[in-house]
Amino acid sequence: MKHLIDPFDLSKSEIDEIVALGEDIVAHRDRYAGACKGKKLATLFYEPSTRTRLSFTSAMMELGGNVIGFSDARNTSVSKGETIEDTTRVISCFADIIAMRHPIEGAPLNATRVSTIPVINAGDGSHAHPTQTLTDLLTIKRELGRLDNFTIGFCGDLKFGRTVHSLIKALSRYEGIKVVLIAPEELQLPGYMKYEVCDRYGIDYMEVDNMESVMADLDVLYMTRVQKERFLDEAEFERVKDSFVLDNAKMALAKQSMVVLHPLPRVNEILKEVDEDPRAAYFRQVENGKFVRMALIVKLLEWAKQDPAVHFNGPSDAIKGEYVCPNRKCISNVENVDHLVRRDENGELHCVYCESKIK
Repeated sequence: MKHLIDPFDLSKSEIDEIVALGEDIVAHRDRYAGACKGKKLATLFYEPSTRTRLSFTSAMMELGGNVIGFSDARNTSVSKGETIEDTTRVISCFADIIAMRHPIEGAPLNATRVSTIPVINAGDGSHAHPTQTLTDLLTIKRELGRLDNFTIGFCGDLKFGRTVHSLIKALSRYEGIKVVLIAPEELQLPGYMKYEVCDRYGIDYMEVDNMESVMADLDVLYMTRVQKERFLDEAEFERVKDSFVLDNAKMALAKQSMVVLHPLPRVNEILKEVDEDPRAAYFRQVENGKFVRMALIVKLLEWAKQDPAVHFNGPSDAIKGEYVCPNRKCISNVENVDHLVRRDENGELHCVYCESKIK
């Protein structure tokens, strides 16, 4: 059985297959109206969400299926101390596929240990958000007409931005991708992303601390908000929250063909005046999210029918031991799960659940 927990869970050909199916759904929506008739999607959202949860709900309904689940874990047995694994076992009895969002990193991965139905990671802490990545890829494909040979600038919160991390991973599969990292020092891309993804897969990247110097070079500008909920120090958040704001003056420096993306919600990092610019694609991006999630649900259910065996998405060479992950928001520090690590090419250990380096 195939799950989607991390962008690397999909091969390039599988990503292309899902994106192509998403494009076909856009062109022939009526053709897919009953594709999931009689099937149930369980949306398990342990933290607030508007776009992602409603996008999954809308996607399943347009496929002719039904939706169960919750949007507030306080009203479930979680409040009584039920573990991720036990909740997953229960939901597997009621549904055909799960979409899980959780503030604890590695929670959806841990669910794959016991789930008898496909699990989709709808965002786990600041770790990964693979369905947003598929949304981004479908949007780029529809806007630029290709998924290779372009320059993309990521601006804002690159440290905690799970959407940024996931998209960079996915783009590492494609040729001719250049990445520009635009962030203050406090919010720069984590080292493991630069060294284990960009360097390992040969992504050409550069780091800058202002937007103006690189706007003319970009084919895609991916804006992100400074996420207050990801900061441990509120004073640090207040100091950097207004660091990078996109306005018409900066847009005037960019190519007429450039595309502006944003995973939303925005706060003040894109002024409303930019909304009228035809290069602003972030609301088109939202609708693409529904289409690509429709495609993903169809494909995962198809693959599960072909191979129904329970499958843990962790690496086959994971090492079990008394390792302590330094990330206090990792599932290994929150629930009683096996402490698993993997060894990278340099011999260093990383937590399987959240990818943090084990000291």
